[in-house]
Amino acid sequence: MLLNDKVAVITGGAGINGLGFATARLMAAQGAKVAILDLARAEPAAAAARLGNLSEGHLGVVADVTDKASCDAAAAQVLKALGRIDILVNNAGITQPVKTLEITGADYDRILDVSLRGTLHMSQAVLPAMRQNKSGSIICISSVSAQRGGGIFGGPHYSAAKAGVLGLARAMAREFGIDGIRINCIAPGLIETDITQGKLTPERKLQIASDIPLARLGRADDVAGACLFLASDLAAYCTGITLDVNGGMLIH
Repeated sequence: MLLNDKVAVITGGAGINGLGFATARLMAAQGAKVAILDLARAEPAAAAARLGNLSEGHLGVVADVTDKASCDAAAAQVLKALGRIDILVNNAGITQPVKTLEITGADYDRILDVSLRGTLHMSQAVLPAMRQNKSGSIICISSVSAQRGGGIFGGPHYSAAKAGVLGLARAMAREFGIDGIRINCIAPGLIETDITQGKLTPERKLQIASDIPLARLGRADDVAGACLFLASDLAAYCTGITLDVNGGMLIH
């Protein structure tokens, strides 16, 4: 198994139809012990319990990635329970479909705090343990909207947050490569999750798919597979990269 004896932390991972939980499920199937971090209302412990049939030792932790102290406490809880942290998937993020002139200061802060500040906070929380072990893999979830300048669901502040994730990850990759820590990004295209449910008619989905070379919208498992690759030794010489998972929606 690709992740045997590894410990993976996944933020925003409790949504059963989301990218984070799909990644948790696949990593658990590949031998990892998984800590799912999410807000209390998302019930991360219940999500972790759903992984129990794959292997033992999974953990659900209540954490708010916008709060540095919460991230530090969550990392400490994982280290106490599971002994190490080998993988971090910075998946937590929110979106808002508004235009530039409609964005308020509160909107801007809320979107950037979760996606960008949260990526920094959680990375800061796990990096000391990874540095001590001289190894680790951090995977940051960006978006095709950061690359093409906007998407279907996210406003310009979402694009800005996800573009910031790309820059932050690349800078961290340069800094921590000497410590054996790889830091990479994934830029998903339009993936069918809870965010998209009920917001696209079947006709609109067909229209979007007709402009994608692979002729379909993405699935959460498509992104999970990319996360597994970057987390594993198969990607041992990859750091600072952005892996596009968009079906060809953006080819550049």
